[in-house]
Amino acid sequence: RFLQPATGRNTFRPRQLPPSWSTLKTNAAKKAQPEFELPFVASIDEGTQSCRFLVFDKSGKIVVSHQKQKKQYYPQAGWCEHDPNEIIDNVDECIMQACEDLLQLGYATSDIASVGIANQRETTVVWDRITGEPLHNAIVWLDTRTSSICDELSAVHGGRDAFKDKCGLPISTYFSGVKAKWLLDNVDDVREKAAKGEAMFGTVDSWLIYKLTGRHVTDVTNAARTMMMDLETLQWDEEVCAALGVPMSMLPEIRSSSEVYGKLKETAVKGVPIASCLGDQQAALVGHGAFNKGDAKNTYGTGAFMLLNTDTECVRS
Repeated sequence: RFLQPATGRNTFRPRQLPPSWSTLKTNAAKKAQPEFELPFVASIDEGTQSCRFLVFDKSGKIVVSHQKQKKQYYPQAGWCEHDPNEIIDNVDECIMQACEDLLQLGYATSDIASVGIANQRETTVVWDRITGEPLHNAIVWLDTRTSSICDELSAVHGGRDAFKDKCGLPISTYFSGVKAKWLLDNVDDVREKAAKGEAMFGTVDSWLIYKLTGRHVTDVTNAARTMMMDLETLQWDEEVCAALGVPMSMLPEIRSSSEVYGKLKETAVKGVPIASCLGDQQAALVGHGAFNKGDAKNTYGTGAFMLLNTDTECVRS
């Protein structure tokens, strides 16, 4: 299912809480509820099957949360897509509902100090730089339509490990770079707008941060899963991008995983900074407290994932 070209600039319009909600506290409701320790932090958990927005207190206890399932599109065998507009709409709905629940507990959105993002990795979105609208459905990480592209790249460049010294990854349908190549090769709108510098590429974190703050950025954990980031420099690799045929003008700025990327322009938490971003599996490693060399975790969801802390040593998978 291909999305139709957009006709207007950035048509995403988040629902707004009344202005007073940012500071209003309902004392009667608060007295009837357990006390939580301020300040709060919140997380957007944008996964393969669903989206969640969670608010945590200072001790790490969940104060409120809201979850919404996501529709999966299967245009043909081996293909899997998401609607990028549904992704951002679901995030908005989850934020709104969680904030309504927060108010019922007697707290306010102003009690939220910052928001973080944990996202499904590798899933690829390309959108129009002028309108802010997607040029195609997102190609999901588990999609295998790029198998022939991977075969061709391996044959031309010397095998599946041709780029491994740079990006640490084999040539595989899993990673975002080959998905971007497929979009450039097969979708007229993407190819034409990329040639004019009017196409923007991003993984789901980039799409969310762009729609919520207006900035085109990603973090190192997500960039590392595109097959286009040099593990030594932590920047996009010109040689690999050229081999894939992906213009570097499409790519977001690579930033650290813990910094302020911008403040939410709209939504029920308008003005709150987005201050952290990690791919969901790296976020799970942090969540499990695997801070020492050799610490590892397994998580089981749409897929099963094992990650290992290698400390400061750069290890090619």
